Amino acid sequence: MIFPDYFADAESDFDEANYVIFGVPYDKTSSFRHGIDKAPREIRQSSWNFETFDFRIGVDLKKIKLHDYGNLDVKNLKTKEMIEKIRDFTSKLLLKNKFPIAIGGEHSITPGIVKAYPNDIAVLSLDAHMDFREQYENDVNNHACVTRRIADHINIKNIAIIGVRSAEKEEFEYAQKEGLFFIDTFSINKKGISQTIKETKEHLKDKKIYLTLDIDVVDPAYAPGTGTPEPFGLDPFDVLEFIEAFASQLVGFDIVEVCPAYDHGETSILAAKLIRSIVGAIWYKSSLQSQL
Repeated sequence: MIFPDYFADAESDFDEANYVIFGVPYDKTSSFRHGIDKAPREIRQSSWNFETFDFRIGVDLKKIKLHDYGNLDVKNLKTKEMIEKIRDFTSKLLLKNKFPIAIGGEHSITPGIVKAYPNDIAVLSLDAHMDFREQYENDVNNHACVTRRIADHINIKNIAIIGVRSAEKEEFEYAQKEGLFFIDTFSINKKGISQTIKETKEHLKDKKIYLTLDIDVVDPAYAPGTGTPEPFGLDPFDVLEFIEAFASQLVGFDIVEVCPAYDHGETSILAAKLIRSIVGAIWYKSSLQSQL
């Protein structure tokens, strides 16, 4: 069955919407599996599986002013051009006081979004990979360079990577030298998710945060349909706890690296549910704050 081509419950007009979803079907620098450009459509289709009401937090998405802008036309652009186009589009959203929500596409889209924000924000990255190379395959904007390009715009001290479990040796050593904050899943497994959240909060403090969620942070047992799967990952409840812990500080987010051809829809369903959960948590926390 074919459902509407927009994200479920994102039925507010652009002008009245507080939250704007946009797809970025880009797949130019993927280094293992390809087909990530198909993710925005599959995630939108999966979103129609769910009830509008989230009884866990008592939020009905029908009450939230959410708009789906559609996809940006980036398919044939070079990485530098793609980043510039995304930055310009995100800047327009921010000028109109919209909350950006991007559906990738590969992780190379994220620096374009982050560069639209003031350079005093923080970035919380949930990712299996450090993505801290200066360049990869002769491209400084490759998806393996995402954190490095974000650090070109904001202070490296304002970046936190959670769930990492893969890095090239020189990349890892340079990240340590530069003071990049990261917590790997092996440490998380020992100390627990609550302690991990506590340490991350102590690092990022009360800054406004952009969240980038690479679906490969989740163990491939739960999310096999991704471009570069890495075992020993987080489970979806871990991710949910992180979302709820930082929801009141978020100023935008993306979900990237879903690769639909490599599973039977499980990963797209998880990504769609995470988008709905993040929007619901942000709206719920903002409602509580407005009542104070």
